[in-house]
Amino acid sequence: MGQALVFGLLGSSALVIGGVLGAYWQVPHQISGVLLAFASGPLISALAFELFPEAVHLGGLWPAGLGLLVGGLTFVLINTALDSWVARSAGDPHEVPVVPREAAEEVSGAEAEQTERVQEAATQRAGSAAVGFALLAAVTLDGVPENLALGVSLLSSGGSLTLLVAIFCSNFPESLVGAVAMRGGGRSAPFAIAIWLLTAVLLTGAVVFGRGVFAQFPEEHLAFPLAFAGGAVLASLADTLMPEAFEHGRPLNSMATAAGFLVSFVLSG
Repeated sequence: MGQALVFGLLGSSALVIGGVLGAYWQVPHQISGVLLAFASGPLISALAFELFPEAVHLGGLWPAGLGLLVGGLTFVLINTALDSWVARSAGDPHEVPVVPREAAEEVSGAEAEQTERVQEAATQRAGSAAVGFALLAAVTLDGVPENLALGVSLLSSGGSLTLLVAIFCSNFPESLVGAVAMRGGGRSAPFAIAIWLLTAVLLTGAVVFGRGVFAQFPEEHLAFPLAFAGGAVLASLADTLMPEAFEHGRPLNSMATAAGFLVSFVLSG
């Protein structure tokens, strides 16, 4: 159990480091985009070489395929619910007072422009919070099965270094950008830090749980959670990480993704 705790702390420590840094440092958009692109690389590596192939090997194509689809669907449903909750808590940006049509000619262009900026800021604030909680959902949904799998890997191979590297490399930028987005959405620094600290505790516990509990079950029972993690990884890549990286990280996002993949592959080789 001690080794499982060490592996869990190593992988989840990146969440705390990133959360604390993001809570107090306003990361430039291009840097955050490049970091998210870099994080995509290790996740692709873990998905392609660890999660889904191992799931197919243990349980067959159909259970693995079902887990992949269920993991992706679960992420989409929870992320959609989070978007709705954030939008409700932020209020309707269209309720910001606008200049009446009748008075439009009587106000200066600067005043009209200021009103537009207020409306835009309200929309961006809700959007920032949504991105932050979407990243939290991504880390949790793919992180719990991944960390369970990491714990189980300790039973036979002494621990999967590929998966550990992927978890660490993806956790740091996701929590960093997530904390920044939460702060941009109006959340306090202690709130952002506490959220990512609790997530780190949860994921560390998942490694210990996986090591202790799944040791008592046949290996094929791990196929579904492994594939579920892969589905959540794919959904988070398509819905959150890569779109944000493309929007803010250009023109370096492609090279950063390739670099993240290469670093994860080399370190785990």
